[in-house]
Amino acid sequence: MESTGDRIKAVLLRVPRGRVTSYGGVATIAGIPNGARTVARILHSSSASDGLPWWRIVRADGGIALSPGAGLEEQRAALEAEGVRVDEGGRVDLGEFGWYGSPRD
Repeated sequence: MESTGDRIKAVLLRVPRGRVTSYGGVATIAGIPNGARTVARILHSSSASDGLPWWRIVRADGGIALSPGAGLEEQRAALEAEGVRVDEGGRVDLGEFGWYGSPRD
């Protein structure tokens, strides 16, 4: 049986280049209702070791969750390098760049 962490990581690895999704969106696709904090913990602890595309995950409102000087600039640069526009307030238009994959895609 696949663990919660494995299911979350599998979804994270499917977020396409040039698209974003939310912490809660990842949890929902992974079948873990109310699991947004679990997604954040996995990203914090496993992004580097598991090659997870942490920069493609934003808040439900499209905003970058990281603060200036604590990763916001790095996430913005990584998103922009993939063609994702980030506005001056650190938000991504989810209507244009959002990914809402299903468990099977």
